[in-house]
Amino acid sequence: MIAVVVLGGAAFYVYTQVARSSYLTGRYLEKQQPVQFSHKHHVGDDGIDCRYCHTTVETTATAGMPPTQTCMNCHSQLWSDSPYLEPVRASFRENKPIKWERVHDLPEYVYFNHSIHVAKGVGCSTCHGQIDNMPAVYQENTLQMEWCVNCHRNPEKYIRPKTEIYNMQWQDGDLTTDERFQLKADYKIRSRELMTSCNTCHR
Repeated sequence: MIAVVVLGGAAFYVYTQVARSSYLTGRYLEKQQPVQFSHKHHVGDDGIDCRYCHTTVETTATAGMPPTQTCMNCHSQLWSDSPYLEPVRASFRENKPIKWERVHDLPEYVYFNHSIHVAKGVGCSTCHGQIDNMPAVYQENTLQMEWCVNCHRNPEKYIRPKTEIYNMQWQDGDLTTDERFQLKADYKIRSRELMTSCNTCHR
């Protein structure tokens, strides 16, 4: 009996670790993209705001992928002859979108809305990590249910002033506990019961 309990406990522990591993979640794995686009260069070095490319992040469920015209706003003048940018120029010439490899991919049964998270004070780096330090974007967090629920149970730990939503340097310790609870009240964030209700994310 003791051996069964020990083996059962060990098997459960192994399962929980494998389920959270990058092998299954895709965490920290870089994906090969059709264009060698560096967020570190564009965001970190050049200081381009997230909303310049992801134009619908404040108004719709998806952040939006930039059309090739957005790239060409700069690259019709800068690095216009670079061989690395030929896929961008070809996309623009042929009026065909670039087929980017999706990095953050939630299951179809999960409802996620970018705009409501931005409206409630959740910053880009809270979910996506330090994008400004990523030459190639990778998934910073597991995106598993327990990760989402952890925030929904205690949203005051993760929210920030709306002026800092796009600040990649923001740290969770930049606010006091009282300031966090005040923001939670100001943003009218709902109760833990509603935030963790199944139909909040599964519709």
